[in-house]
Amino acid sequence: MPGPGRFPRCAAALSATAAVLLLSATACSTGAGSSDGPLKIGASLPLSGPVADASKPAYEGYKLWLDQLNGHGGLVGRKAELKVLDDGFDQNTVVTNYNRLISQERADLLLGTFSSKLNLPASAVAERSKMLYVEPSGGAEEIFDRGYDYLFFAQPSTSLDLPDQFVSYIKSLPAAQRPKTAAYPTQDDPNTDVTIDVFRKELTALGVKSVYAQKYAPDTVNFDSIASAVARAEPDLIVHGAVAANDGAGLVKALQKQQFSPKMMFQTNAPSLTQSYPKAVGAKNTEGIFTSAAWSPKAGYPGNAAFVKAYTGAYGYAPDDDAANAYTAGQVLEAAVKAVGSLDQAKLAAWLHSHTVQTIVGPLKWDKRGVPDGAMLLGQWQNGKLQFVAPRTQKTTDKVVNPMPGWS
Repeated sequence: MPGPGRFPRCAAALSATAAVLLLSATACSTGAGSSDGPLKIGASLPLSGPVADASKPAYEGYKLWLDQLNGHGGLVGRKAELKVLDDGFDQNTVVTNYNRLISQERADLLLGTFSSKLNLPASAVAERSKMLYVEPSGGAEEIFDRGYDYLFFAQPSTSLDLPDQFVSYIKSLPAAQRPKTAAYPTQDDPNTDVTIDVFRKELTALGVKSVYAQKYAPDTVNFDSIASAVARAEPDLIVHGAVAANDGAGLVKALQKQQFSPKMMFQTNAPSLTQSYPKAVGAKNTEGIFTSAAWSPKAGYPGNAAFVKAYTGAYGYAPDDDAANAYTAGQVLEAAVKAVGSLDQAKLAAWLHSHTVQTIVGPLKWDKRGVPDGAMLLGQWQNGKLQFVAPRTQKTTDKVVNPMPGWS
């Protein structure tokens, strides 16, 4: 019989596409790494490729959590080590990586990768191997609609709820101040696809007419044609489904070439990358841009101030949303293992389904799908800083910039 932390697993025999995730019966493993050595935690991240700027702080968040964990004795009496593989933002590679982590590296525990695009296939590998999978990002609804038992999201809410705070802000405006038209350029990604669809539906219901809606490929680097089409449509509002600083800044720069500035602009994810985004877009050009976030550096949740101080001390700059989300995923994993007292994956999942975990993004409690019951924050860049304007309990300012100034 398998001992603690050791249980049968089967590694996947990969096809040419990430969609085929059936495990090969001939690639079975009898357990995790040796219980005498360091406890091995495996993860994959897109450390290269088009979203490397976003995964760098996530990696740093993981490493900070691990250092602190080991400073307090590790887990189940063992110091932990983190094995991170680079998936280059490729779905086939991320599947290969998690199968390698499980069957070859013999990881005792797993942490998730970045983005819905990657977490969708990666979580399937973990589920088929009956391993707990705590993901720091990737809130697309289709990830949670597969009846998985081992999947948990380490943010307060998912893509369906992401538009709520901004739409509520639009509702709060007098009719004369609301945007009349909107453009919806978006990267083709499971997360942004869902979010932008909700934005369009809810804003259309408020009388905001859609004048442009197109998807672009994840490897897009030239946004001139998109910006030209958006500028011709002259929307009052641009809601941009951006994944990283590259595409977030790429569209802004292309719009500048067109000498077009909307009255309002919301971008997903990109503006929450507080280190890379203002450098990419130009600090002055951030003014008035809205975004959503899972975390605020000024939130009063237990451990949050200490996290900000430790991260800044370790890396020489303040953490951003992705760093905080990765750190939170580590907190969730740690809480489950310490509560259960073993590496029994089924017991870990059962414990998380029935308990609340206190984290730096607030208390997290999950439904049977692994979806947390919380709310995202509405942020806006003001005077070179990302401020939070909603909800009321998380505000860092009462000021809202509207309309946004024209770009220089």
